[in-house]
Amino acid sequence: MSTQSEAVLEESLIKQLVALEYEKVTIKDDKWLEANLKTQLEKHNNFSMSESEFKRVLNHLNKGSVFEKAMILRDKFVLSLDDGTMKYIEFLDSEHWCQNFFQVSSQITVDGVYKNRYDVTLLINGLPLVQIELKRRGLEIKEAFNQINRYQRHSYASNHALFNYIQIFVISNGVNTKYFANNRKQSFKQTFYWADVENKNITNLEEFTEVFLERCHISKMICKYIVLAQVPKILMILRPYQFHATEAIIDRVENTNKNGYIWHTTGSGKTLTSFKTAQILMKLPHLAKVVFVVDRKDLDYQTTKEFNSFSDGSVDGTDNTKALVKQFGDDTKLIVTTIQKLNTAISKKQYLSQMQELQDKHIVFIFDECHRSQFGETHLAISKFFHKNQMIGFTGTPIFVENAVGNKLGKRTTAELFDKSLHKYVITDAIADDNVLKFSVEYVGKYKEKADAATEIDIEVENIDTKELLESDERLEKITDYIIANHPRKTHSQEFTAMMCVSSVDMLTKYYELFKHKKHNLKIATIFSYSVNEDDKDANGIYTLDESDGASVDEAHINQHSRDKLESYIGEYNKLFGTKFTTKDSQSYYNYYNDISKKVRAREIDILLVVNMFLTGFDSPTLNTLYVDKNLKYHGLIQAFSRTNRILNEKKSQGNIVCFRNLKKNTDDAIALFSNKNAKEIIIMQPYEKYVNYFNEAFVKLTKITPTLESVDALEAQGEDKVLEFVQAFRNIMRLKNILESFSDFKWSDLSMSEQLFEDYKSKYLDLYEKTKSQKESEKVSILEDVDFELELIHKDEINVAYILQLLTRYKDADEKDKEAQKKNILSIISGQTHLRSKKELIEKFINENMLHISDSDAIENEFEKFWEKEKESAYDKLCLEENLDCEKVKQVVDTYVYEERKPLKDDVAKTLKVKPKLLERKKIVPRVLEKIVKFVDTFYDF
Repeated sequence: MSTQSEAVLEESLIKQLVALEYEKVTIKDDKWLEANLKTQLEKHNNFSMSESEFKRVLNHLNKGSVFEKAMILRDKFVLSLDDGTMKYIEFLDSEHWCQNFFQVSSQITVDGVYKNRYDVTLLINGLPLVQIELKRRGLEIKEAFNQINRYQRHSYASNHALFNYIQIFVISNGVNTKYFANNRKQSFKQTFYWADVENKNITNLEEFTEVFLERCHISKMICKYIVLAQVPKILMILRPYQFHATEAIIDRVENTNKNGYIWHTTGSGKTLTSFKTAQILMKLPHLAKVVFVVDRKDLDYQTTKEFNSFSDGSVDGTDNTKALVKQFGDDTKLIVTTIQKLNTAISKKQYLSQMQELQDKHIVFIFDECHRSQFGETHLAISKFFHKNQMIGFTGTPIFVENAVGNKLGKRTTAELFDKSLHKYVITDAIADDNVLKFSVEYVGKYKEKADAATEIDIEVENIDTKELLESDERLEKITDYIIANHPRKTHSQEFTAMMCVSSVDMLTKYYELFKHKKHNLKIATIFSYSVNEDDKDANGIYTLDESDGASVDEAHINQHSRDKLESYIGEYNKLFGTKFTTKDSQSYYNYYNDISKKVRAREIDILLVVNMFLTGFDSPTLNTLYVDKNLKYHGLIQAFSRTNRILNEKKSQGNIVCFRNLKKNTDDAIALFSNKNAKEIIIMQPYEKYVNYFNEAFVKLTKITPTLESVDALEAQGEDKVLEFVQAFRNIMRLKNILESFSDFKWSDLSMSEQLFEDYKSKYLDLYEKTKSQKESEKVSILEDVDFELELIHKDEINVAYILQLLTRYKDADEKDKEAQKKNILSIISGQTHLRSKKELIEKFINENMLHISDSDAIENEFEKFWEKEKESAYDKLCLEENLDCEKVKQVVDTYVYEERKPLKDDVAKTLKVKPKLLERKKIVPRVLEKIVKFVDTFYDF
């Protein structure tokens, strides 16, 4: 049976949408789209427009970016009528989302840089708000995602840019269907399956259409569940579990006076869900206030900006309780505050008279990460003070009887404080959805069951709990040496960053000093509280004021020795980064905390040493490794491990946990508590040996498709499907190699494919990529055009000019009989590096023509530089001559491109032409010259 074609899939979809009461409409191109928009807006607004009036509407709609257009869509437009009066025009009814006009069209053609034809478009009140791209069954839906990216580059902004009003994209091959917001900055990793309230994914296109594309539902998603994030200026759409949680909270608040909590695993975007919930709740007329309560720790520079993007000026980042009390007294509907300020506002005499006026008002309190802040007197104080309070908690790791820790109010579970769980999305759900990564846990030390492994180093881990043994200089030095030796492997040559958590400040200072005095190229930084109680003796993850308060310190109870140590480490940080932070000023210390957050996220710090700080609530997708030398358990363990498992790209395949203590039982217990006892194989990566088997099986599959390297060249003659089969098979091998390389035990001799053979196949794979890329400019439609070659799995920064010069020196000094093999090796390495392939011909030319005349290998670098400059000048002159360009202007364009690392604009390229071409000629000439300039820079500058 043949696979279902795109045309049949499209026909079935349109038929189903018409059955769901969409009006089918034929729209051939932009002109038809505009004519239909005029008719639909007139219907929606119950008002007829003249052509000149509609022209003014089109001009208004043509303004701004995708983000600004999303705001225009939700606003009313004051239209100046021909008779001089004004009329409000509404583009979308966001309050009564079902009361809009819904249409479906297909194969709309738009002329942009290239002519593009879109599969299925859903129009609401005449504007294209949902775009559906289909691929035939058997093809990856990632290809549809890549196709949409092409449309965004080539045609969505054409003419009146009405396609930039798209809010939601849907991609499907019939079997798998996903959706995502119109946000150019996201990758395929930010596309989502829809799911029911039990988190069961709805992947089939027909079922998805029935539920997600039903008119009221899709309109509700656009009107209520797209977030216009003001800081990054992007559209974000809620994932299904976020939607179900928000709906459950709204139902709870509207129909009961009971509390409730949301259990969504760490890393699943709880803050976005709670933001959206607060936004919707504040519009309910019977609510006086919605108060979003966070720990001070969470108010880092990024979160503060986000809070203010929802309610301008709601977070001031200071301890200004006066401002909070003022907000309680005025008409501010959404308040964002810290638990400390809230506690002060309801307990200090000077504020009581103002606050008492609100005691009988209906106020909803939303607690972000409620397990940290709520196990104290504040919960009781709020309950007593506000008589009509409703409390909603968000947590990734609830407190159960098993992991409850006592305070003076006794042991309290999440359910006791917040009543029942309103929605659950646990770590196993998140891993199944690719919303977070699995953990690869390695236990390093002398384990009874693990001999002759790379992770066996001479440190005792079984049954050691004495301070002397744990903190012995010999043990700590061996661990430090192990980290320095293995860090490049764990972080893909420092492409990612790491944290190390230890059990006390004393231990941290020992590690810091060891790193400082050893030879390595790692940037080490640290932060800890210098309050008396920084050590986490119980390792329970429930912290007292010093930790939950983040960067603020209890000045009345400080440890002077710890403070002095930290002051000296901050001094070293200041030297490294040219900053001026200190512990002598609490604001400066807080700024240091924020600066470290920023630098870890920006990969400017390789390893951050901590005791407790940053182990909860800190999100950095570029962090992939956690070194552990402290006893973690239950929610403390899951929270700490979860710093590493944020989704980023194909290269980040798992979160690496390297334990220098035997936490195996604690890990098993924590997984059983927060998912179920059988969930271990879902959450924890399989052992090294399993991935070796998977790799070897994948190699067998590859050799069935292409038994020899030469057989790769013959694939094209057999058709595109065969080429696609090879690309997918070798890509799978690259993915598995990427995982294997992060294991300390990894060696090529364990695999049935040699390293040289892998590199040879990789060169063939890259040849196919180059060929596919060069064919993209042709009109011919190819199934390979949108295949993702996942080149991030190949790129290695350390293969640079210095490395190539080393190889050339080795070649020069080699025996005559070995020279040909050395040359082949150099060219093979260059072919295997995406950023060096454009330089291959030149390096080969240097070897063939120049190396013979160099007598001293020390002169190679100088001769290579002279050769490179000469070739660059020659290529530059050739480019200007061939295309009849103004050399000075080309130089300016190239210099700007190299400096700003941003492709030249077409207008800038056009200015380099000596003869101004006609419009039709310009469409061909400018892209061609731009491509040559880019190629020139790739070849001669990007080294």
